[in-house]
Amino acid sequence: MILNATEISELIKRRIEKFDIKSEIKDEGIILSVSDGIIKIYGLNNIMQGEMIKLPHNIFAIALNLERDLVGAVVMGSYINLKEGMKVYSTGRILEVPVGNELLGRVINSIGHPIDSQGETHCSYFSPIEIEAPGVIDRKSVSEPLYTGYKAIDAMIPIGKGQRELIIGDRQTGKSTLALDTIINQKNNNVKCIYVSIGQKASTVVKIVATLKKYKALSNTIIVAAFASDAAALQYLAPYAGCAMGEYFRNRGENALIVYDDLSKQAIAYRQISLLLKRPPGREAYPGDIFYLHSRLLERSACVNSKYVENFTKGKIKNQSGSLTALPIVETQGGDISAFVPTNLISITDGQIFLESNLFNSGIRPAINPGISVSRVGGAAQSGIMRKLSGNIRTALAQYNELASFSQFSSDLDQNTKNQLIHGEKIVELLKQKQYSPISMANQVLLLFAMQNNYFKNVNVLDVVKNKHSILIMEVMQQIGDGIVRCILMGSSDGLKRGLIVYNLNKTIEIPVGQATLGRIMNVLGHPIDMKGDIISDEYRSIHNTAPNYNSISNSDELLETGIKIIDLICPFIKG
Repeated sequence: MILNATEISELIKRRIEKFDIKSEIKDEGIILSVSDGIIKIYGLNNIMQGEMIKLPHNIFAIALNLERDLVGAVVMGSYINLKEGMKVYSTGRILEVPVGNELLGRVINSIGHPIDSQGETHCSYFSPIEIEAPGVIDRKSVSEPLYTGYKAIDAMIPIGKGQRELIIGDRQTGKSTLALDTIINQKNNNVKCIYVSIGQKASTVVKIVATLKKYKALSNTIIVAAFASDAAALQYLAPYAGCAMGEYFRNRGENALIVYDDLSKQAIAYRQISLLLKRPPGREAYPGDIFYLHSRLLERSACVNSKYVENFTKGKIKNQSGSLTALPIVETQGGDISAFVPTNLISITDGQIFLESNLFNSGIRPAINPGISVSRVGGAAQSGIMRKLSGNIRTALAQYNELASFSQFSSDLDQNTKNQLIHGEKIVELLKQKQYSPISMANQVLLLFAMQNNYFKNVNVLDVVKNKHSILIMEVMQQIGDGIVRCILMGSSDGLKRGLIVYNLNKTIEIPVGQATLGRIMNVLGHPIDMKGDIISDEYRSIHNTAPNYNSISNSDELLETGIKIIDLICPFIKG
């Protein structure tokens, strides 16, 4: 059959009208190049930023660069067996990690796989590692203290639940030890902990696990480890994975603490990835979004209100707020806090704890410089009694540091100056503390009260730190005369001997009262013995009080219902 030009034209028009143009979607690509853990892929037209890509040999990569014809991805693991021409597949999902109570006591890597040879985790929930931080409406102000067990921090640089407090200092100044002690102190405070190790040796992580197990804090802690020998991608992702695990507890009305040790190594890993992806470098060769790298991570640590928890749990948990407290660690070089990453983190966080090498080497441990360390939450995260005591201690310490610098140039000092210097030396000794030995809030208050009221006046400077962990309280029962009294000892008499100095506190035994004591078990001194942490109360009452006088007694006949029928009917109780 021969068609003329008109018929051919009409046929083409009909074919064009019936032709349905659809975008071609491919979920299969080909590796074009492999170099230093970075692969270039052709053919993945519908891939998302941050999407997981399945590679041969059960390896995954993350898409970070979406170019016109190519996709730049970073391999999460070994890339030795990858070759040009291999087929890869998009998964259609962002990286997720397992979350939940099943992870407590376990050591896992950045993608949620256990590495402690204890089997699978069997978690019921998974969460994306990148989640938007809670908005302003979803948050509540930080007001509840998170005790570290260090007198120097809890008194002068208080940390609140939901706060982000940066720990900064040179290497070997006690940064990791301070964070580990804080985790150990939470084992009885109902605070779940996540320790994220970034770029450390495997032997170091093994020692950390052994330390937490020794002090019975491992069962309350999740350890996320990205070793120095791991791929840069795993070191870059580790903090986000740990944060997702902490958010699981926060969003269900619980309190959690996360330690990032340390974020300077994460920044180095991200710089390595960015340079290999040929992104333009900036200051110190870091990419332009290095600030956003840490800000979007640390903004996820927050104290959320009860409405947020109720909405997240779909009404299962009501009238309960949650918090995620962050202790990011950053290492400085030669005490230079003006470097790029430290200044970024200082501007993001709610305060800084500065650790100095010269203080550490002189025997002051923790080597905290109280002059430049700060908590922007301040007294809002302290109990009333601690707030009252700590202010005077900080002022006295500042005066001592000022006088000590001038006294080096003067040999003739008046007695008042000498007394201030001696008092300051005793404060410095009092604030010293051994590692892995956190002190309860009650004992901290007693020590600070004794120092404020000059009860250490006749005590040698070195004896202050020697005896600060053994506090015994006695109650006067009989006054014999000539300044001699008989006392009842509220504790063991082991180790007591003649000649020990005792101090008059000028008050009776006081215990916490109020709503904070409901559901708690305490001894006669008001110290908790139920393994639920310190009792946080702003009100204390003496255990010895006079009975109400005649004029204050009411003649009310309001009944107290016992719920026992025979008592309520035959011999009812009247309130009071």
